[in-house]
Order: sequence, then structure tokens, then C-alpha cells
Amino acid sequence: MTTFLLAWLAILQNYRTMHRIMVMGLWVGLTLTSLAVEKLSSGLLAKGTKWETPVFQRDSGVAGPTVFITGGVHGNEPAGARAAEQIRHWPIKKGRLIVVPRVNNLGLLDNTRFLPGEPPQLRDLNRQFPKTKAPAVAKGVLAKALWEYIGKQKPDWLIDLHEGIDFHQINSKSVGSSIIDVKGKAANAVVPQMLKVVNAGIPDPKKKLVRLRYPVDGSLARAAHEKLKATAMILETTSKSQPLSKRVRQHRQMVHVLLSHLNMVGSSQRIMLPANTKALRVAVYDAGGVGGNGPRNLDRVFRNMKNVVVRRVGVEDIGDGVLNQFDLAIFPGGSGSKQAAALQPAGRESVQRFVKEGGGFVGICAGAYLAAANYKWSLAISNHKTYCETIDLPKIGKKSMWFRGDSAPVKMELTDEGRRILGDKKGVFEVRYHNGPIMSPMGNEGLGNFRTLANFRSEVSKYKPQKGTMVNTPAIIAGEFGKGRVLCISPHPESTAALYSLVQHAIRWAARRE
Repeated sequence: MTTFLLAWLAILQNYRTMHRIMVMGLWVGLTLTSLAVEKLSSGLLAKGTKWETPVFQRDSGVAGPTVFITGGVHGNEPAGARAAEQIRHWPIKKGRLIVVPRVNNLGLLDNTRFLPGEPPQLRDLNRQFPKTKAPAVAKGVLAKALWEYIGKQKPDWLIDLHEGIDFHQINSKSVGSSIIDVKGKAANAVVPQMLKVVNAGIPDPKKKLVRLRYPVDGSLARAAHEKLKATAMILETTSKSQPLSKRVRQHRQMVHVLLSHLNMVGSSQRIMLPANTKALRVAVYDAGGVGGNGPRNLDRVFRNMKNVVVRRVGVEDIGDGVLNQFDLAIFPGGSGSKQAAALQPAGRESVQRFVKEGGGFVGICAGAYLAAANYKWSLAISNHKTYCETIDLPKIGKKSMWFRGDSAPVKMELTDEGRRILGDKKGVFEVRYHNGPIMSPMGNEGLGNFRTLANFRSEVSKYKPQKGTMVNTPAIIAGEFGKGRVLCISPHPESTAALYSLVQHAIRWAARRE
């Protein structure tokens, strides 16, 4: 009997032990669930139609708000679309983040505000959502698809990213540089902080963002508030006199303040690219000293490149250290000295360090001046100098010899190494030239010698002393700086469709993706 009781006590003890193990296992399981891995998913809105456009979801697996972000509702407002494309890569700690970066995809491709091909009553997408005194039904294929999808997601917040044509404080007819939000405690708790952060980087008081009320009837933001009870707002940057990189950054700043306020993100504002991407990552400088056509022409070059991710970056972005996310930085045409001035010493040092540590550098025209070693302001990452003497001309006065006049075609020919790196284009061909540097060896002992990839076979000149100084000089050169590669292009092959492949080869070589 005693043996029997002892056996039962042992079994009971084992049961209690197993029970504790089971309970502990359950607790551990629940704990692990609370540390759930973020779930990413994507799909298509208006699938199967010409309006088809991607949507992306990040689900933290932790209870929290649902934030819905749209960009590119108006196709001539690219900053919102580009910002949304970057924001969708921010990891979140709680709740859900849903992003439709390019709502009006066809409009963005055509750079038109409206829905291409739609009748007048349907062409403005941001007037097709349910109005205040109308049923909760949107009009048109794209508006209906977006509205129905938003309704199923039941967002707590809806943020619509836009651009105005002018600064509201300067031109009251424009809503540019404003936050247009709905009334309520939720918006009141965060909008002032959003304005404080974004305005800290805007020195001109008249160009600072202001708060406006109320989103226009028929807009997505107003409909989301009135019909879906979401806290909604429209974020408006200004396209006038501001580079695209700056406007994108302003959108990122404001959205980051909101998501931080909701405890959904950490220090993710600098993230501009998808995590662990194997694509070629290219940063295009788009700030002080850059001409308007350079970045746009490069957009066309990249349109035909596969497996490449491109972002516009500004001075503030470079100061934040974003270049370490990229394989390559491109500095396009404009003014090399003005680019250097905008970057300031700290920014120039950041670019130098990026290349020295293994990053690629492509300088086109002004960017080739910037890379040179003969100016106090230049980067000195390429061992070349430029023809820049100032000569006192009879009856004319002092003139700088870098200036050769208006844009004009010149003849260029690749060297043997140039054909190996830039594509096997034989013979002499034309390329657009606009005061690019006339390059020659600097002889700096601290830098390796450059190799010539192409030579000019004709010239452009405005003043007599310039004649004969351009023919047979390097048009494209390549070299190394530290662990990185540097390629400098004096003319503008990116402005000619037939030469896009040459630029693409240059990019891949500088990024070590040849």
C-alpha cells in the first residue's frame, strides 16, 4: 500500500512539473508572439486595368494604429510619390503601415496632374471621392478601387502627400507648403510638432509650412475623415524653386514625426532604400549648384536599366550620412563651384570619405569640375586639373577660359580602354557639350593617375585664346580614389538617347557592377 501511494505521489509530482512546464511554455509562446516578426505583403489596386498600381503593407504583429499613406494622386507632384516609396521601407514597432506610393501611376509617367484619357468630370482624381452630402461611393475605376481598399483596411490615420505650385505665405492662391488637416484632438496633438521639425530646416520665414483647414470636398483626406472616421491630412510641399530632393525630405520629416508620435517607428527617417537589396543603389545629387535638366535626363537613363534603385539626395541628406546606403553617387551638370559651396566642407568631406571607403563617383560636366584637384573647393578625388585661366582680352576685358559659350555638339572618340568600359562604340560620334572641363593631368603625388576613356575630336570656343585647347584632350577619364572608383565626363551623353548605354556602362563600372 505504501509503495502504491508513493507511486501515485510521484506521478502527481510529475504531473505538476509537467503542468508548470506547459504553463511556462505557454507564457514563453505568448512572449514570443508579442515580439512578433514584422510581416510584409504587397498587392495591386485596380488590377487588370490600365490604372493598376502597387500597394504595400507592413504589419508589426503588435496591436497599434493603422496608418494609410498615399502619394502621387496628382501625377505632376512627384515628391509625394518618391517620399512614399521610401517610407514604405521603414520598419515599424506596432500597428500597420499601408502605402500606395504611385496612386496615379500613368499621370506620374506623363508628368500630368490629371488621369490621362479621362473625361473632364473624372480627370482630377482628388475630386472623385465621396463628398460630404453624398453617399460613400467614389467615381471612376481608380478612385473606386482605392476607396474600397481603404474602407476594408479601416485606417486610424490617412496621410495624402501632395505638392503646391507656390508657397502659401507668398501666394495665398496656392496651398503649397502647408499641412491641411481635419479638426480634432488627434491632429492637434501632432501637427504643431510636424511643423516645428520641418520648418527648422527652412530659413526663409515666408517659405515655412503653415497649418490650413479643411481638406476640399471630394478629396481623399476629407472623405476618409467624414466617411471612415480617420484622422486625415494632406501634406503639401512646394515645387517652385526647390529641388526634388528637398521636397521629398520634407515629406519624410513630417511623416516620421507622426509615426514617432504614434510610437510606430524608431530612428528610421534616414532609410531611403529597401533592406538587403541586391540592386545597384544610386544616389543622384539634386541640390545647390545642379542644373534643372541633369537629374531629369538621368531619370531617362535609369528608366532602361534593370536591377537599379535610384534616389535623389540633397545636402542635408548627405550630412545625415545617407551615402553609406548607396553603391554610387552621381553629381550632374550645373556649376561645380556652386555644388561645392552648397555641400560646404563637411559635405565635401562626406563625399570624399564615401569614395575613399569604396563608393563609386560619376561626375558629369559640373561634377567633373567638382572631382578635380586644382581648386581650393574641389574634392581632389581625381588627379586632373581643368583649363580655367582668366585672360585679359583686348577690348573685351578679363574672361575666364572655362566658359566657351552656348551648348553645342562636339565630336568625341572612345579609346581602346574606353570601348572596353563604356561599350564598343567605334569611330567618331557627336555628343552635346556645354562648358565642361578641359582636363589634363594634375600630377598630384597623393593621387593615382587617371586613364583616358574618350577624347574630344572637335572643339567649341568663344574667345581666340581657347582655339586649339580642346581638340584631342580627354573627354572622359577614370581612376581610383582609395577603395573607390571615379569617372569624370566633360560633355553630356545623358542628354542624348543614343548615348544612354554609354552612361549606363559608366555607372556600372564606377559601382563595380560591370
